[in-house]
Amino acid sequence: MRSPVTNPKRITILGSTGSIGCSTLDIVSRNPDSFVVEALTAFTNVELLAEQARRFRPSIAVIGDPSLKDQLSEALSGTNVRVAAGAEAIVDAAEHPSDLVMAAIVGAAGLKPTLQAVRRGTTVALANKECLVCAGPLFLAEVEAAGATLLPVDSEHNAIFQVFDFDRSDAVEKIILTASGGPFRATNLSDMEKVTPEQAVKHPTWDMGAKISIDSATLMNKGLEMIEADYLFPVSEDQIEVLVHPQSVIHSMVAYRDGSVLAQLGSPDMRTPIAYTLGWPNRMETPAPRLDLAAIGQLSFEPPDTERFPALKLARQALQSGGTAPTILNAANEVAVDGFLNGRLGFLDIARVVEATLCNIQRERVENLEHVHTVDDRARDAAEHIIAQI
Repeated sequence: MRSPVTNPKRITILGSTGSIGCSTLDIVSRNPDSFVVEALTAFTNVELLAEQARRFRPSIAVIGDPSLKDQLSEALSGTNVRVAAGAEAIVDAAEHPSDLVMAAIVGAAGLKPTLQAVRRGTTVALANKECLVCAGPLFLAEVEAAGATLLPVDSEHNAIFQVFDFDRSDAVEKIILTASGGPFRATNLSDMEKVTPEQAVKHPTWDMGAKISIDSATLMNKGLEMIEADYLFPVSEDQIEVLVHPQSVIHSMVAYRDGSVLAQLGSPDMRTPIAYTLGWPNRMETPAPRLDLAAIGQLSFEPPDTERFPALKLARQALQSGGTAPTILNAANEVAVDGFLNGRLGFLDIARVVEATLCNIQRERVENLEHVHTVDDRARDAAEHIIAQI
């Protein structure tokens, strides 16, 4: 059944060929009367971008790698889709008129175009952790100045958003981010030293892209989400808890001072939180499997092991330090994950590189967006130097 609408919602998808982008277009395809696709962007996956553009006919399709522009133009020949290429063209796509921007570019590369979408005061469905991790205070100041609406897409933050009483936030005792524990939740350290990229990307419950899957395997994703939650919700760092929940049924919880705990539950399918942001403030139909608690039978929980998964501890320390520490953490992690995926690092070396980078670069007060990019570059160079010495 299609969701009832009065006017089609115009949407832009930054990062349309990634996991979140593809799931977003799946929802759009099931509700063709509800949405009009205005712009699609990708970085190198020109074949899939062209396929998406031919199907959804946006006003513009942008490929981040300029060398692929001719290939995209040829693939879209005979359509009315305008083709552009390069990083600045992606920023231009974010400025293209639309009612909602799905910000799904992975990594720090998503910061500038997402910020441009915010500056035009539109609704931004935020699937990019790094916008808040790297530049949280600056990013939120831009949101407030432009009167933009920020809707979290991450299943954990989306869950909290659904059950958090923003009008009475003083009644909140804590928020609880749940983590699946990843594929190595019960793996000993000696075996984790031998983990391959092929093993690490096989998440037990979620279907995600390679970088996010590795972050889930190290629990760095939960560390980044903890930092993000500190900016998204009016709570302090010591009010943010992480709890391992292997079934990924309870996506997060909010505990109130009267002892009540409100939780959002659902099948582990990203189309649910994506649809929540696309339809907000209304709810819409999704193809996500319906939750059958009787069939699941049991929900289990355990505290995270920060000795085997030190990334979570490093992220909390960066959050406590503040300033540029989260920017350094994120940049070093991106470099280290890439090093692991390309065979230059072992699995446990990812956290070691991040820790060494945090120790080697002095924390500073965040001055402006240019300063964030400078620190990001500095941290990446330092992480690369550390990898070269391993």
